[in-house]
Amino acid sequence: MASRRLENLCKHLNKSPSASFATIVREDCIGEMENRVVDDDMETPQSEDQNSRSNKTHSHPVFKYRYTRTPIKIVFTDTSAADERYGGSGDKAIIEGELIKADTNTKSVIIFMHPSGIQNLLPMPNAMARAGLHVVTCTSRYPNNDSCLVMEKVVLDLGACIRHMKEKFGYQKVLLAGWSGGGSLSSFYQAQAESPTITHTPAGDLVDLTNANLIPGDGLLIMAAHISRAKIFTEWLDPAVLDENDPSKRDVELDLYDPNNPNVPPFSPEYVKRFREAQIARNRRITKWAENQLENINEDYESVKVGWKQNKRDQAFLVSCTQADIRRIDTSIDPNGRSPTQLSDLAAENHSPVGLARFTTLRSWLSQWSYDKSNADGPKSLAKITVPVMVVANEADHLVPLSHPEAMYKAVKHDRKKFHLVKGATHYYFGQNDLMASAVKEVMIWLCDQGLLESAFLSA
Repeated sequence: MASRRLENLCKHLNKSPSASFATIVREDCIGEMENRVVDDDMETPQSEDQNSRSNKTHSHPVFKYRYTRTPIKIVFTDTSAADERYGGSGDKAIIEGELIKADTNTKSVIIFMHPSGIQNLLPMPNAMARAGLHVVTCTSRYPNNDSCLVMEKVVLDLGACIRHMKEKFGYQKVLLAGWSGGGSLSSFYQAQAESPTITHTPAGDLVDLTNANLIPGDGLLIMAAHISRAKIFTEWLDPAVLDENDPSKRDVELDLYDPNNPNVPPFSPEYVKRFREAQIARNRRITKWAENQLENINEDYESVKVGWKQNKRDQAFLVSCTQADIRRIDTSIDPNGRSPTQLSDLAAENHSPVGLARFTTLRSWLSQWSYDKSNADGPKSLAKITVPVMVVANEADHLVPLSHPEAMYKAVKHDRKKFHLVKGATHYYFGQNDLMASAVKEVMIWLCDQGLLESAFLSA
């Protein structure tokens, strides 16, 4: 299908595929999968240099299997779904993903879900599939757009995926793999599936997890994960901003990007403490403002006066300057094997339109970004769960400091837990095939030890 579309496009443009202005080649069209199983050949570049790199990437003895991708679409009823999604889905929530698996026999499946990210082509899920494991990468109802995201609703999405894989595909054991932002999500889900307590979002909206019939996972894999979206975001938030309506009004002594700031790396412990306190204070100011705005909206909604304000249920707003992670330029803070980031690169992230929480709403802010109000806290959730937990930390991770996975591990109260540090591994393992293979091998050994995976996988 992709090749026919390419031919038609070339005819329309009266150009050949090799025209110099720009070309579309087969490997650029891997999205044209329609609804069929796609062999990994579709994802393998065709040039000699690329092929040699690809063969090298997959030559590790752990990665002995080829795999296929089966598209998955799950539709379920949620009466609140229309509140945050444009389109005609009405009271239906829609989530999509892929079952990525080799031709191996297993009754266990590993599910990756991130609050908003699409993880189909991340190295780790695909590496697990090449090792013979059955893997699902599933989006939430907010794929690549967290502006309206409500974490409690993402819990419902993960629950729908788990139920689908058990009832539709017949898997007996489900392992929740929380990668990066998926770590606190998986932990949050498991805590609510085992002992549900939440009936409303932090904004006061009804999302009753106590009556959601959530199916608990059989084990958790916490991988390169931070403790929560709200906490990591606050550690990135630019504390120099004094006025949310005018981010040019800044505290020079807290401005990492101002050459007049007398504080330079390596920063003193006193300065780091002041910096962190200012980040939390800014988050709390935004939270207080959001709560006040939401209170006004609710008053208008309940007013006897008829007007347009009665139809307003939320409010979008902009959060400027959301990347000032002091660790990125001073590697002595939360030390690990990461390299420092150029200040100019960090400044570009600080003002990028795709920064964390750049576009959000009152209700979404309280649920996912508020330091004090968000329910999705990894360590607090992990302290409540009873299933086995493995925490995998990447020692050279520049996005997730080692203190975060360590906190996740320490929060687990039972003994069926394991902490594994991958020396030298970066956040995504790009170009680190051997390190990724070693991590996958450790995961497989642990799963077998816990009775969560057939022992035949270790002898194959």
